[in-house]
Amino acid sequence: MKEKKQIAIIGLGYVGLPLAIEFAKKYKVVGFDIDEKRINDLKAGIDLTQEANLADLQAVLSFNAKSGLNFSNELNDLSHCNVFIITVPTPVDHLKVPDLKPLLNASAMIGSVLKKQDIIIYESTVYPGCTEEDCVPVLAKYSGLKFNEDFFCGYSPERINPGDKVNTLTKIKKVTSGSTPAIAIEIDALYASIITAGTHLSPSIKVAEASKAIENAQRDVNISFVNELALIFDRMNIDTSDVLAAAATKWNFLNYKPGLVGGHCIGVDPYYLAHKSEALGYKPEVILSGRRVNDNMGMFVANKVIKMMIAKDKVIKNAKVLILGFAFKENCPDTRNTKVIDIYTELTSFGVDVDVFDPWADKDKVKAEYGITLLDHLPIINYDAVILAVAHKVFNEINFQQFRDKGAIIFDTKSFIARDLVNSRL
Repeated sequence: MKEKKQIAIIGLGYVGLPLAIEFAKKYKVVGFDIDEKRINDLKAGIDLTQEANLADLQAVLSFNAKSGLNFSNELNDLSHCNVFIITVPTPVDHLKVPDLKPLLNASAMIGSVLKKQDIIIYESTVYPGCTEEDCVPVLAKYSGLKFNEDFFCGYSPERINPGDKVNTLTKIKKVTSGSTPAIAIEIDALYASIITAGTHLSPSIKVAEASKAIENAQRDVNISFVNELALIFDRMNIDTSDVLAAAATKWNFLNYKPGLVGGHCIGVDPYYLAHKSEALGYKPEVILSGRRVNDNMGMFVANKVIKMMIAKDKVIKNAKVLILGFAFKENCPDTRNTKVIDIYTELTSFGVDVDVFDPWADKDKVKAEYGITLLDHLPIINYDAVILAVAHKVFNEINFQQFRDKGAIIFDTKSFIARDLVNSRL
């Protein structure tokens, strides 16, 4: 590699923070975020995402001549950096259209401090072409520099799996790319210096972008297939889990499970690929049909529970229902794009009084984003129905029999609860 790298990580969420810690073991790193509270928490060794290894975090906060991590929300602290890695969110709006504002705002900000020979690497999930067609012009505008002459770009899609303490950053093979052949090799070597699983150098930035988009679109389509099976088998009074267990005895059967598909990746990324495809004149059928199935599963669960309550002669208006879990996946505090909100919203539209309990989720964030006050503890009261929405391990400690004894209907979306204790499941 060329001169000693001084790295800035822009965005310190689920992706940026682990990346900053790993790079800081070998390089001088500035972890930058516009959220001042987040910066202050991290300086104090507090990580609300629970993704960081706190021992590693404490270790890299001690600077030495060659490495170390400094947190900041001051743009001036980035002026000495020569590699900028952008890991900001790339959500969709309420119309399922890609929202590039965080990405473009970060690009404008970095453009204002760019110097000649600097490298900008994007890790945020985008559609093929976004880096060079959308981000590079912003960098050029705010820096006054020429692309591939004065500054260079790369794309290396994030593969963080929130809550997974086995498949962590360094243990997942990293796809890399660069805007010129020489820069691509330099970027690949940079990541190879921290990724023990190795790297895969893509022939172009667009290929790297597309690889990320299809990773999650493929999983989304596969889950939508079994979700659709669950909808069909429900009408046949067949347990989907039983069908899948039987089918999985064949060696090449892909044993996906039905469930809610939310989060910042699988529930979002297919819309980025579809958006670009439609802009080029092709409307994807399989990708969007899969999204429609998965987006409707929360509503299906809520309506199924309502029908079960009616069958038990329960009065729906003001009925008490408990939802267990609000994060988008198990054993993780991440509530971004959680589909549990769809169950909650549909139930409340019937006049049902809904409680939500999730010991993993941040109560303040849930209240601010969704307007829901999470329970502090699990109350022992009479519920008309209990819905297991997220399979947190801690829920194994719940005595579900006590709910059944008090007349509650129990619906399990994850085949998590002992079968003899549930009335129905996906």
